[in-house]
Amino acid sequence: MNDRRMAIPLPMSPSSSWAMYRERLRLSFSGADPRTCVAFWLFGLINNVLYVIILSAALDLVGPDVPKGVVLLADVIPSFLTKLCAPYFIHLVPYPVRIVIFVALSALGMLLIALTPSYTDGGSIGAKLAGVLLASLSSGGGELSFLGLVHYYGPFSLAAWGSGTGGAGLIGAGAYAIATTSLGLSVQRTLLASACLPAVMLLSFFLILPRGPLRLHAKKHDHATSPVMDEEEDDDNIDDEQQRGLLSPPGATKPVLDMRNGKHTTWLMFRHNLARARGLFLPYMLPLLIVYVAEYTINQGVSPTLLFPLGETLFKHFRAFYPTYNAIYQIGVFISRSSTPFLRVHNLYLPSILQVANLVLLALHAVFNFIPSIYIIFAVIFWEGLLGGLVYANTFAEISDHVTREDREFSLSATTVSDSAGICIAGFISMGFEVWLCNWQVNHGRDFCKKL
Repeated sequence: MNDRRMAIPLPMSPSSSWAMYRERLRLSFSGADPRTCVAFWLFGLINNVLYVIILSAALDLVGPDVPKGVVLLADVIPSFLTKLCAPYFIHLVPYPVRIVIFVALSALGMLLIALTPSYTDGGSIGAKLAGVLLASLSSGGGELSFLGLVHYYGPFSLAAWGSGTGGAGLIGAGAYAIATTSLGLSVQRTLLASACLPAVMLLSFFLILPRGPLRLHAKKHDHATSPVMDEEEDDDNIDDEQQRGLLSPPGATKPVLDMRNGKHTTWLMFRHNLARARGLFLPYMLPLLIVYVAEYTINQGVSPTLLFPLGETLFKHFRAFYPTYNAIYQIGVFISRSSTPFLRVHNLYLPSILQVANLVLLALHAVFNFIPSIYIIFAVIFWEGLLGGLVYANTFAEISDHVTREDREFSLSATTVSDSAGICIAGFISMGFEVWLCNWQVNHGRDFCKKL
């Protein structure tokens, strides 16, 4: 009889565990082009950092008598309208031209904000808000364009973009606070310095980003011969496209629209893109919309009322609560938006529903005051940031994985409308919800929100 002994696995030493982790990390980034990752990280950072700086400067821009939600909406609505409309025609504008336009709009917007005298000196709030509008247009167009550009550079570019957008929250808010407090710079000088940041996008696109994938696409596009659709089959093909949706297997035949047929084909392409957008709504747009409505309602409407007696916290002033919550939230967003090379979430509705649960939990606490410690609130806010970043990053990762190649660039761009739409909806909800929660607390003996 053969003597067979059961092999008992020995516990791994810390050094072997670290070696396995390093090997898994190496495999996760195998094939990543450092120049592509750096360029897309900078795209995400710079495209979003001005948005964060403007929100950080909201009080300084409009003064204490104007609701800060006005700045939020001015910073979001133009971006939302751009994302809503631009995906249907922006493909006609080459990427290098887009980059130059976005940089010019951002710089001009920040200069207009910075050079308009402050409200204390009789400056026009309207002029400053016009600068915010220009920066918002640039940010919205930049987001849909850079996410469309991901189509040509693969999954690592998407991971780098997501990480850069997450870093924008930390770096933008931190840099503004340090510049205006620790360094003692005036608000005007800080905003003037930030007007130089969009130039980094020019550096990233024209000097750092490898241009080979774009040139290859342009060459194929120029030499491609597309069959002309028979006009009698136009409607049938559009309907068939809508029925089959966006998840047909790679290589499946789809109707090709010849762009040489003038206005008639332009209308067909518009209808074709509308059909594609309808196919994106339930699997991708809706969960992204839900998570943004929930988290920005928390951030703008509920967080300002999550206050505790100062003796129960480390804070000396009630004004310290909100920026602390925001910093914790941004840390969670940065971590989760950087996580797609290591962790993938395929069910987008689950974290979206959990985010709604966070909103309900924190709103109930604002009303009934049942959470005993601020540190539990810190944990929930951190969890909120993790969930929001997970849905954002994994929505576009799922599109990259499952949408057919010919639909991918449009789909990545069109889906960006959901986050701005969610912020807009949350902005309108929050302006009334915060006031109601504060009044409720005051009427029930908790007047902390009036001491901010």
